[in-house]
Amino acid sequence: MPAEASGRDAADASIDAAAAALATDSAELMRHVLDGAPVGIALLGTDLHWAYANPAFRDAAGLPPTGPTEQDGPAGRDGPHEQPGATRSAVGLVGRHAADTPPAVSAPDLPGILRRVLSDGRPRDTDVGGPAVAGRQLCCRRLDVGGRTVGLIAVLQQRPVPEEHHRQQQELARARTRLAVLDAAADRIGTTLDTDTTCTELSDFAVPSIADLAIVEVLPPEDAERSAPRTGRIRLHRAATACTPAVRPHLAALALPGGPVRHPEESAVARSLRTGRAVHLGLTGPGPSAPGASTPGTEADPPAADPATLAAYRAAGIDAVLSVPLTARGRTVGVLTLARTRTRGTRAGFDADDLTTIADLAGRAAIGIDNARRHTRTQGITLELQRALLAEPGSPHPNLALASRYLPSGTSSVVGGDWYETVRLPFGRTLLVMGDVMGHGVEAAVDMSNYRSILRDVAGMDLPPHRILRQLDALISENESARPATCVLALADPGRSRWTFSSAGHLPPALVSADRPTELIALPTGPPLGTGLGGYEQVTRPLLPDHVLLLYTDGLVERRGEDIDDSLARLAAVHLPVTGTLDELLDAALRKLAPDTAEDDIALLAARQRRR
Repeated sequence: MPAEASGRDAADASIDAAAAALATDSAELMRHVLDGAPVGIALLGTDLHWAYANPAFRDAAGLPPTGPTEQDGPAGRDGPHEQPGATRSAVGLVGRHAADTPPAVSAPDLPGILRRVLSDGRPRDTDVGGPAVAGRQLCCRRLDVGGRTVGLIAVLQQRPVPEEHHRQQQELARARTRLAVLDAAADRIGTTLDTDTTCTELSDFAVPSIADLAIVEVLPPEDAERSAPRTGRIRLHRAATACTPAVRPHLAALALPGGPVRHPEESAVARSLRTGRAVHLGLTGPGPSAPGASTPGTEADPPAADPATLAAYRAAGIDAVLSVPLTARGRTVGVLTLARTRTRGTRAGFDADDLTTIADLAGRAAIGIDNARRHTRTQGITLELQRALLAEPGSPHPNLALASRYLPSGTSSVVGGDWYETVRLPFGRTLLVMGDVMGHGVEAAVDMSNYRSILRDVAGMDLPPHRILRQLDALISENESARPATCVLALADPGRSRWTFSSAGHLPPALVSADRPTELIALPTGPPLGTGLGGYEQVTRPLLPDHVLLLYTDGLVERRGEDIDDSLARLAAVHLPVTGTLDELLDAALRKLAPDTAEDDIALLAARQRRR
């Protein structure tokens, strides 16, 4: 705690004690409390005359040991009992002094300050001067007892000596610098849930503000989960590096990001992983030195890295290397290695302040890396679940050819509830289904699987498409936790050369042909499944051998900030290769329509009548 703060706490404690003593109206208790106080305390009446000054106040103010106060104690019930001639105005005391009284305390407009404290009750502090009180502060506070103002209390406290004040200012400046660094890091590191991106953000942030070279290496996921100590050569994935232009030409021997690296058992990186502490490696001499030996919290005198890395460091002018473990939630996920050249200022290596800042930075970055890994692992589980649930659609009749595609959104595999299905019906008919459960994640994938199962059961009743949707809607709405879903049904009846369609809030199917523009079939759009509202209708279209039916989910066409009509117009304007295979048609649709980074899942199902 700073000296000024501790002195103020002591003053406040003394003030409270004095107020309590006054409230008791006991001269003996007041003398007992105030005479032994470690800070100078004086009491003044409402007329701003002295009533009492304890020994610490008299000593600090340079006043005679016996006055001005009464010898038998402070003011009692009948008012102050002072020595004859000892009572004097506080205004006069602090602003003027008698010829036989040494100078006490002085401050600009101190009488006015006392009057204002007495008037409005707001405590005030002011610096005071004088031969005996230089560097001290006078704290004035009004005393109220039982709702009545009884006077003032003035406390003299020592301000920090210049050296202490300078040290405190330096500590404050360093603390502000650390906070500024961490605030900036919070904005720039961990902006995505991708591990390599987070590591790159860390290395780019560290150079050049903290170091001339930064290397971020992470443990393989299976090794990061280990709790046993790591021995032998440590295998890491080098996720990111950054360096200043001056050292870049000399670091060609270092492994590039994206590949595996192995560190000797006694290297700085391996020791950092093994001990969970920062390891400081000095390179100023002909061999490893230990400037980090004086840096608290570091392992000193570690052996150097492998010879090629060590030679690259020295060629680049690097004289200090610091390896810091990246630890999150009690597990080490990797290592941050920072290096400085001898041209970075006049101080070699990393000091205790550097270590504190870097350790905090590494801790925050490690949380971001661990979050990205957890997200990737969760999404991987979800993706595998959906792949298991979203098996190949059922076999259609031989008179119908099918092809399908499923693409999870983006690079992070944020799996949603897109699904498709085919159900083989009597008389050569096949029911094609495309659906989209609202939301993402495991819950959406599970609901998707449930809806597929319900649809198979209902479709086995051989109902027309609009009645199938009505039954689905009623069954799903009975489950209050079920997520709504859009769905479109297409019943292929090659024997009658007819398609029959019905929609529950889904995007319109597309009929693609070689000799005419793509037709987006306008369907009466009913509410999504699970609302319990019903109201589904159906329409028919000719089923021709040279037509391809394309069912899809919104991830194929929708764009953020774009009107859906514009999105559908883009689909209608795209030329797709109808005469080739259905797989070629789907590949072309994804190539021409899917965004580079999909914001939602994409599911496609293409169907065409087989020629006899």
